[in-house]
Amino acid sequence: MRLPSAYHASGAQQGRADIEAAIAAACGKIAPLWPLKQFVAVNPFLGFANQPFGATAATLKRVASIDMLMPRRFYLDAIASGEIDDAALEEALNLAPADVDRPADVAELKRAVAREPNAKARPPAVVSTVAEILDSLADGDRQASLVGFMIEEISKWCAAYFDEGQASWRMPQRDLSPYAAWRRSALYDLSAEAMGVSNFRETVLSLPEDPVETIQTIVEKLWIPARAVEDYLHRTLLDIGGWAACARYLVWNAELYGEKDDTLVELLAIRVAYGYGLFRARTDLAFHSAWSRAMTEAASTPLDHRLNEDPELTNDLILHEAYEIAFQKRLYARLSSHALRQPQQGADSRPAVQAAFCIDVRSEIFRRALETVSPETETVGFAGFFGFPIEYVPIGHKRGGAQCPVLLRPAFTICEAVEDAPPAEETRILDVRLLRRRAAKAWKAFKLSAVSSFAYVETVGLSYAFKILSDSLGVTRPAPDPNLDGLDPDVIARIGPRLDPRMVGDRITGLSAEQRLVMAEAVLKAMSMTRVSARLVLLAGHGATTVNNPHASGLDCGACGGHTGEANARVAAAVLNDPGVRLGLSGKGVVILQDTWFLAALHDTTTDDVKIFDERAAPDSHQAEIATLKQHLSAAAELARLERATLLGVERGPETQRKVASRSRDWSQVRPEWGLAGNAAFIAAPRARTAGLDLGGRAFLHSYDYEMDEGEKVLELIMTAPMVVASWINLQYFGSTTNNRVFGSGNKTLHNVVGQIGVLEGNGGDLRTGLPMQSVHDGKRFVHEPLRLNVMIDAPEAAMERVLEKHANVRALVENDWVRLHALQQDGTIRRRRGPGVWTDVRKTGSAD
Repeated sequence: MRLPSAYHASGAQQGRADIEAAIAAACGKIAPLWPLKQFVAVNPFLGFANQPFGATAATLKRVASIDMLMPRRFYLDAIASGEIDDAALEEALNLAPADVDRPADVAELKRAVAREPNAKARPPAVVSTVAEILDSLADGDRQASLVGFMIEEISKWCAAYFDEGQASWRMPQRDLSPYAAWRRSALYDLSAEAMGVSNFRETVLSLPEDPVETIQTIVEKLWIPARAVEDYLHRTLLDIGGWAACARYLVWNAELYGEKDDTLVELLAIRVAYGYGLFRARTDLAFHSAWSRAMTEAASTPLDHRLNEDPELTNDLILHEAYEIAFQKRLYARLSSHALRQPQQGADSRPAVQAAFCIDVRSEIFRRALETVSPETETVGFAGFFGFPIEYVPIGHKRGGAQCPVLLRPAFTICEAVEDAPPAEETRILDVRLLRRRAAKAWKAFKLSAVSSFAYVETVGLSYAFKILSDSLGVTRPAPDPNLDGLDPDVIARIGPRLDPRMVGDRITGLSAEQRLVMAEAVLKAMSMTRVSARLVLLAGHGATTVNNPHASGLDCGACGGHTGEANARVAAAVLNDPGVRLGLSGKGVVILQDTWFLAALHDTTTDDVKIFDERAAPDSHQAEIATLKQHLSAAAELARLERATLLGVERGPETQRKVASRSRDWSQVRPEWGLAGNAAFIAAPRARTAGLDLGGRAFLHSYDYEMDEGEKVLELIMTAPMVVASWINLQYFGSTTNNRVFGSGNKTLHNVVGQIGVLEGNGGDLRTGLPMQSVHDGKRFVHEPLRLNVMIDAPEAAMERVLEKHANVRALVENDWVRLHALQQDGTIRRRRGPGVWTDVRKTGSAD
């Protein structure tokens, strides 16, 4: 057989260092997927942060035929409705790269996009896989859909190998590394050969035992051109993108703790080996000629930086830019006009309450409602873990969850305890909980076992009728709260964090006096609260209440690692009420008035109810004010529910409040709340810049006062942590909206939980990532608009430039157009960063409606 000319020219043989570099680059383009128990938002384009937005769209389209933008009809409808006007189109045209072929004017652009795009056009350097070529040549039952068959087989194996406790019978090879375990399984698996893939097991077992050597060997035997090796490996990972993301999470987590994990590399070896097995099974000329042509094409030089000279992609990117410009104009106008209307506030006025909420966009609605019903309340926005990166260990557990952003690792371990319980009582409570859990586990095993499951349904099935009815009516939960199961109600009312340092097992838990002081100082300065003047300071974390929802943790606090913010708020309040901490802070430039008391609370974003913790610990002198605060919180919740009712499709009337709240207990409800749908802006500024401005629950609001920021440390913290986390959330919603098939998880009603890790859509296929379609679409229209994050910071441009200079990862996000950075100025002017050191005034035009 004649080898392709590209092979001779490029020299497909690669040394160990070359193949390792290509593997690392391909694996680095996969974004991690956190398991369901801590499902946090992840930027699906994380591996492309160092590449411009437009070039990434070109790369994904070339390598895997993945579209990163909305269908063209979406933008044409926006033009037809007037949402995108000619001024926005003209500005977008002017911003298009100079080295791409673009329309000369708006009229030419409109003519070009009115035509149907050429679906058969192919960019240069397209990369194909063996299975794809086989599918293109399919001429019979056994050759059909080998891509789908391969994905299905690898997915079934991954589900068994990575299972975290869902399977009743565990895979016997789980003690081996993934590649070794897969090779062992291949000894007995006849599935591929039953599909007509001859000698598959023999081919697999002939490969090296080392996964990197396997990849290197196959790259050479497949004649992959040297230029295309990284693209080919990336393309193969995208075939099993969900499980690759699951493996990438294991790598991420290991690296966070300074360890090494090769799971993703081994999974890549499995995928490449599977493709090689398909390759070896075909010896006909038609296949090898098609493969030779594909490799010749792959050897071409890609032009991603020039959008692969694809006029259709160029025009679509211009349309998308115009769509974002139209929104930005409306946002600029609202912020600028509002800034000019703001009255000067007295610096010495003492608020009745200072209430700190998470920066989450859902808090914007509640903060505005609370300020409406209680104008004497001052609200603050801060990351929902309140600056305490803790591992919180519930009663009966040896390890807990990381209650901090996934960019951080927990610095402290806090154990849950029962208030005022002597050691003997704690032991009894623990023993009872463990006994109940063992009984529940045994009962579940009985219900699910191969033999008893049939007799179980026949004998006790009818006894579940009342349970099904009560669950359906929302009276009871279909499953107990995993954080509270096995505990009596009176015990639940008494549990909370234990701060006193002590040894638990081989670990030090709690916070020492010195650690409390250091953390308190850092947190209050980061919140721009160096003078705490209110008699009550509310620290409100947030969480969500839903049932029958695999992605429930995705509605909890992302800053708390996919957990509720209760533990962090209670730890922060306890530390800030500590008399020793108060005394120490007085010598560090932080003033807390003597009669100030901190309260921890939890804002339920599904019902908008706010629960206050540890009320009994507050002084008697504050009880009347706490009662008033609770009334204000209840009134604010009613206002917030009314605002959210419209978007949820709940008609206003006498039953509105009940209908909105009841969605949290409805196990048939696919949209209990909208989560962070609609997010489009991140604003770091004093609350006075946005107080009274209706931002529609679309902005992350972080309190920040540059004048109080000594050494610009808080600015650096904001731009390197909350801003980055907000961009992850924003881009997850972006991808789940623009291409839910690739970046989302499809139809929620078809989800099946696999391995307690993630979901499949239906009964097979790849693990699904991202958000369900129901999280961004209401059945008739998209509720989320695919807009990149507009970051607005009330700080000098030079200060932000200094932060960007120090942090390459943040600089890449800004300079490659993954976020849009702006400076807010006191006179209402907004200036946007256009390049290193280049800031320009944005136009104060557009509707302020």
